[in-house]
Amino acid sequence: MRIIDIIQKKKYGGKLSGEEISFFIKGYVAGTIPDYQISALLMAIWFNGMDKAETTDLTLSMVDSGDRIDLSIIPGIKVDKHSTGGVADTTTLIVGPLVAAAGGMVAKMSGRGLGHTGGTLDKLESIPGFSISQSMESFASIVKECGVSVIGQTGNLVPADKKLYALRDVTGTVDNLSLIAGSIMSKKIAAGSDKIVLDVKTGSGAFMKSVDDAAALGRMMVDIGNLAGRETHAFITDMNEPLGNAVGNALEVKEAIEILQGDHEGDLKDLSIALACKMLVLGGIFTSEDDAREKVNAVIASGEALNRFGRMIELQGGNAAVVKDISLLPSAEKIMEVKAESSGVITEMDTEQLGMTALLLGAGRTKKSDSIDPAVGYWLKKRLGDTVVKGETLAVFHVNDTKNYNEAVEKFKKAILIGKDQRIDRKLIYKEIQ
Repeated sequence: MRIIDIIQKKKYGGKLSGEEISFFIKGYVAGTIPDYQISALLMAIWFNGMDKAETTDLTLSMVDSGDRIDLSIIPGIKVDKHSTGGVADTTTLIVGPLVAAAGGMVAKMSGRGLGHTGGTLDKLESIPGFSISQSMESFASIVKECGVSVIGQTGNLVPADKKLYALRDVTGTVDNLSLIAGSIMSKKIAAGSDKIVLDVKTGSGAFMKSVDDAAALGRMMVDIGNLAGRETHAFITDMNEPLGNAVGNALEVKEAIEILQGDHEGDLKDLSIALACKMLVLGGIFTSEDDAREKVNAVIASGEALNRFGRMIELQGGNAAVVKDISLLPSAEKIMEVKAESSGVITEMDTEQLGMTALLLGAGRTKKSDSIDPAVGYWLKKRLGDTVVKGETLAVFHVNDTKNYNEAVEKFKKAILIGKDQRIDRKLIYKEIQ
């Protein structure tokens, strides 16, 4: 078998066999097939696509390139949750404790984020002492004891994806449904959970701008999961405004704690509950989402979900007192209000640019070596459809380094359109894919 023949086959729209896909994945990871040939193949895939079987074979070959996590030592059905990313998406910190308090098991491996804010791991590391580095024995022990643990991915989890993604990033081949789906699902399958719930974002702050494109990606990932023996469910959800009000690592932890305390309402809470209910049903804890919702609301009201979050923090070396006293989290030196320059209704938000505002403040990274300031970011005071009066506060900025402050404020203001039309055509959850 030769890589040049595989490139030619896909260039002319042929269907690659499982053996051909396995051959080029193994060769690329081993270093026997060079970047320039894989670049040519990626471009051929970008133009001609892959069908469901090819995409599944690609995903499973990527899984086989590294470690597979064995979670069988943890009792019960393990259900994982993955979001395709967005602004103020703090669902993992809420969903995990909700599911655990309601009787489920959440053993989750997460990655670090590039972009406007850090990933889930960066948010958790803003909690004093919290360690995302755990041995597999410790990981399993924590899940057994409190029902939830979130740790960093192992160094050899899907190395093929690390190499392929880096190459896609510099060859203009990131935006292909099969390659995106394979990247996401290979990590989910390798992470060892029995079932998977996906949160696929759409809108101005998402990779997939249209509902139809997001649904196509969701459908493809659900099919891959099911073909790989992992029952998978997807929600297509809105990212035309930040999901929560807090944008920034410690600020997002604060909002998650407030939701678990029962002190905060909004889209972030509503979506977290929907995801948790689906996980509880897939995990066999409840037979209906109505029963699961009743239990989830009860564990918020009783404080049990908050206690589970605190226990996870304690077991992973962190200061569990933060769940009772959020002032223990990092805080910025300067608190600055950004005010509206006109009156009207917020009719549109450029959520991607709102995310970049947080990056300018120091809440995110553009390359892996960048450091993150956990204290900085901002808290939205107005959302889509809200009426605003000139001079009213749109957001409260939490700032340490003022070097990029003026640029951040300008970017923020340009990202919020204040007009007269009050008809906002959006939903939080557009559709579900079984």
